[in-house]
Amino acid sequence: MKRAAVSDRAFRPGAHGCVKLCLMAGALVLAGCGEKAAVDPQAAAPPPAQVQEVRDVNILQVEKPQEFPVTDAGFIDEAPALNVTGSVSPDVSLQVPVISLASGRVVQLNAQLGDTVTKGQLLLRVQSNDISTAYNNYQNAVADEKLAQTQVERARILLEKGAIAQKDLEVAVDADEKAKVQERTTGEALRVLGVSLDHPSTVVDIHAPISGVIVEQNVVRAGGVKTLDSSPNLFTIADMSLVWVICDVYENNLGDVKVGDPADLRLNAFPDKVYRAKVTNIGPILDPSIRTAKVRLELANPGNMRFGMFATATFYGRRKERRVIVPEGAVLHLRDRDWVFVPAGGNRFRKVQVVSGRTHPGEMVEIVSGLNAGQKIVTNALQLSTEAGQ
Repeated sequence: MKRAAVSDRAFRPGAHGCVKLCLMAGALVLAGCGEKAAVDPQAAAPPPAQVQEVRDVNILQVEKPQEFPVTDAGFIDEAPALNVTGSVSPDVSLQVPVISLASGRVVQLNAQLGDTVTKGQLLLRVQSNDISTAYNNYQNAVADEKLAQTQVERARILLEKGAIAQKDLEVAVDADEKAKVQERTTGEALRVLGVSLDHPSTVVDIHAPISGVIVEQNVVRAGGVKTLDSSPNLFTIADMSLVWVICDVYENNLGDVKVGDPADLRLNAFPDKVYRAKVTNIGPILDPSIRTAKVRLELANPGNMRFGMFATATFYGRRKERRVIVPEGAVLHLRDRDWVFVPAGGNRFRKVQVVSGRTHPGEMVEIVSGLNAGQKIVTNALQLSTEAGQ
């Protein structure tokens, strides 16, 4: 009994420890079995969001807005424009081939591809055996005609003396007429070959039939010249006083192009110059791959057009449309985009993106979209942008 009392006292906690253990046990019992403690909802809610004002980057402020005058966007009624691409080509009706009716060998060549020649200019000389043959035939025809004429004169004398019949004279006259025909035919053959009857030669001179530019050459020095049925043209000369511009127009735009309509033409080589052309033909066949038709323009060559040059043609529709126009200074070109400034009240201006079009007389530019006629705009956009950026 004594040992048991000692052990029990050794493991018994103190008075303070017992009190703490009891409180903790009671709290656990109440938490597990009793009612839940009340929770403050405001203590568990997240903090309120703070709203920050975002500045509109398209709003510009200046100290002295009166220094930037404004004006109303105007308008103009005009036909819609259609821009297409094309190239300069020669007028086919003004291209003339240079040929030689006599075959042979080139002994002299005085022109080449790209040269400008005048009508009658000597281009080349051809030595031909055809001339010898043709001249021989002509000389034989001349001799036969002389013989036939002599026989006619003799037949008339004999007829007067009663030595021959009338029919014998008629036969002689018929032979003389045939000889004269043969003489004229062989002489004409020589002239066609380019040889004079008074001064025959085996060398034929080939002259330019018209004035123009040599656009094709198929003959070389000391080369052979064949007959027409087996040889291409020696040269091709093009008269460049009138040229064609062949354009490709898409199928859905053909309704805006009519034969006889005018068109403005700009060459890539001379973009600042505008030429006036006329529509003379619209191709009846569409390209099946890109759905375009060939439209031909004609105009007089001002002297600087060369075959193959690229050009841009502008056609104008028949129905007029209203277009917004503003002064060129009102449009600000920034980062490949166009902008204008409209008043936003007080000393503020709003930057508005627009799409500009072609330029009109009086330093006015067309606004395709982004602005309406009558809207107020700043006339000097660059100055306003610079002032606001300082």
